[in-house]
Amino acid sequence: MDGELFPRERAEIAPGAVHLPDWLGPRRQRELLAACREWARPPAGLRTVRTPGGGTMTARQVCLGLHWYPYGYARTAVDGDGAPVKPMPGWLSDLGRRAVADAGAAPLAPGEAYDIALVNFYGGDSRMGMHRDAEERSAAPVVSLSLGDSCLFRFGNTASRGRPFRDVELRSGDLFVFGGPGRLSFHGVPKVLPGTAPPGLGLTGRLNITLRVGGLGP
Repeated sequence: MDGELFPRERAEIAPGAVHLPDWLGPRRQRELLAACREWARPPAGLRTVRTPGGGTMTARQVCLGLHWYPYGYARTAVDGDGAPVKPMPGWLSDLGRRAVADAGAAPLAPGEAYDIALVNFYGGDSRMGMHRDAEERSAAPVVSLSLGDSCLFRFGNTASRGRPFRDVELRSGDLFVFGGPGRLSFHGVPKVLPGTAPPGLGLTGRLNITLRVGGLGP
């Protein structure tokens, strides 16, 4: 592997970027998986994301709060079935706020709340290229939760998709938070590790739930 792999303990991967292994216990993982399966149902359910150049992402996605498409947000599933986006649950927003506190990241600004969730499903051969989460107007930290198969997560720099970067193995239940100077860092998933999900979870593949504060107004 090209990047540095970190041990299974709380670690600051880069300025503003923190990895907390096993943050979600087995019961909470099962509850979150059940919720993801409900969100994936139509309308505005799990869909294949199409890029402006005509390609498709290998990870499939469903959105809550606002619908993300390359590269913006809408209130309807504009590249899906056109239905209104499912609402962001209050309990999921609260989970994001607790994640930030546990990671020791800068708290949200007064009046802010996590109002967008992107749920990505990765099959064994899925990938995510290096990209930045730059469509939001808020500088609040991004919260990432992992379920199912482990993956190699690559966290880079703010200047380019290339080096320097660091690689972290994210397993089911892990939390990754990045904000502050690392908020606009490039990051991606070059590899999923099939067959590594906890046996009792009942998931083949990987789910990643990314929580964001849009700051986009009503």
